[in-house]
Amino acid sequence: MAPAASSTIDARRDQMFLVLADADVERMRRFGEARFYATGERIVTAGEVSPGLIVILSGRADLTQDGGLGQREAIINCGPGNFIGELAQLSDRPSLVNAEAIEPVEAVVIPSQRLRDLIVQEASLGERVMRALILRRVGLLESGISGPTIIGPHGKGDMLRLQGFLTRSGLPHRALDSDTDPCAKTLIERFHIDTHHLPIVLTPNGKLLRNPRENDLARCLGLLRPVDANKVYDVAIVGAGPAGLAAAVYAASEGLSTIVLDCRAFGGQAGASSRIENYLGFPTGISGMALMARAYNQAQKFGAELVIPDEVKLLSTAADSSDARYALDVGDGETVRTRTVVIASGARYRRLEIPNLAQFEGASVHYWASPIEAHLCEGREVALVGAGNSAGQGAVYLANHAKKVTLLARRGSLDETMSRYLVERIAAQPNIEVQTETEIEVLEGHGGNLDQVRWRHHATGRETTRAISHVFLFIGADPNTDWLVDCDVALDAKGFVRTGPDLTPTTGLLETSRRGVFAIGDVRCGSIKRVAAAVGEGAQVVASLHAYLAQNGGRTVVPEAARRP
Repeated sequence: MAPAASSTIDARRDQMFLVLADADVERMRRFGEARFYATGERIVTAGEVSPGLIVILSGRADLTQDGGLGQREAIINCGPGNFIGELAQLSDRPSLVNAEAIEPVEAVVIPSQRLRDLIVQEASLGERVMRALILRRVGLLESGISGPTIIGPHGKGDMLRLQGFLTRSGLPHRALDSDTDPCAKTLIERFHIDTHHLPIVLTPNGKLLRNPRENDLARCLGLLRPVDANKVYDVAIVGAGPAGLAAAVYAASEGLSTIVLDCRAFGGQAGASSRIENYLGFPTGISGMALMARAYNQAQKFGAELVIPDEVKLLSTAADSSDARYALDVGDGETVRTRTVVIASGARYRRLEIPNLAQFEGASVHYWASPIEAHLCEGREVALVGAGNSAGQGAVYLANHAKKVTLLARRGSLDETMSRYLVERIAAQPNIEVQTETEIEVLEGHGGNLDQVRWRHHATGRETTRAISHVFLFIGADPNTDWLVDCDVALDAKGFVRTGPDLTPTTGLLETSRRGVFAIGDVRCGSIKRVAAAVGEGAQVVASLHAYLAQNGGRTVVPEAARRP
């Protein structure tokens, strides 16, 4: 968010910190309430929930972000026509910045719910406000100053786990190497931290967490809040990948009360893709994270409630309410009550059948290639296993950072499983070596760090050993349906959810063996494993939800014409 942090942000400064015309301010007044702040009064505090979007009518305020060790960095001085807020205010999450009145400030404060109403009801004005909120979050991400601070040994498994979680959650943060960073060493000494407690996380609200689970970190940061046990949702969506987020956008935009749960982060496997080039409407390609972040923000814009990371453990029939048909048992003993359920839990990454694989996972064995992993591979040789599009995208991305990428494939040719444009791109990269009919046999290392890899060529039996410290596995995925085993939802022999005519001739295309429970995306038997197909099923299932709710005493069906964009 700091203007000097990025030439991109500099170029869009007027869109980030737009000055609203008097007419725009008047249109915003009906969504908020008047407030007055005295000189020196704190308007917003990092780590605490902001009262909402704050439109300044008169006076001035300074925006700052915490830089660690009590230091603050100036962002901008706001005056009449400016507003204070970013994406956190869209969903009532804790603020990432500070705002203080430097002279008496008269303002209109628009709370989160009314901010979403403004964005939807005032289309032109709402578009400009939404763009500013997104750009401000981008600025905070690029500055690398605000948000929590992770301190620990560079490249270790738990350090990468926490960095990866915050990155995929779209939350600004910074990581300090406990071995080399002077600031990190000072903080460790100040808080008397033993090395076996590393990594630690310092949060904007002043709390210190020792090697936390993702769930505990999310709760501390305000990303994950308690589920309202008294509320009955129209639809609960399990999974926040492309299918789940698409269903959330369409369901929430059509007035269905919607909750989305995911045990990891939004985006699913698509969110981990370094570049998607065959998704309609993006001729120059887009990273999976960027695409999924847009969908995530879009779902919030329409009022979908996103509970991430929170794991669904059991689907059962609701016993305590005639209004709720189903109950979902989630983490920390909570229950989500809902009229319908959409299963969009996607797939989990396949693992190599190597006895000591687990000891290297996290630090040396990776299942996606993000900038975090790419940084670890700078100037090194890496191995990547797989022959599908995700493997091809990962290999090309890593080739821009690693000294050499050796791509290992079991099949005799990449053409059998990979899009032609990726095959050609790999062939054109001088530092990508393709080894077909080859599999990894042995991983060797110590202390969780990989030292060398041995693989074998099937046809010749020839074995090769290389000094490689990072291996990337893109060998496909299995359906993430273990949680459905005791839920009376029919699965096929491979664990995919059976739907539609696969069950009975009269069952709806996306409906499962339980009425009111639907399945979409990669988790569904017979689905096309493409981002576009998942998004299409996410949109399609909403019509089925309306029909089911209308037939079973729920909400009335939205007319088809009204559902079209």
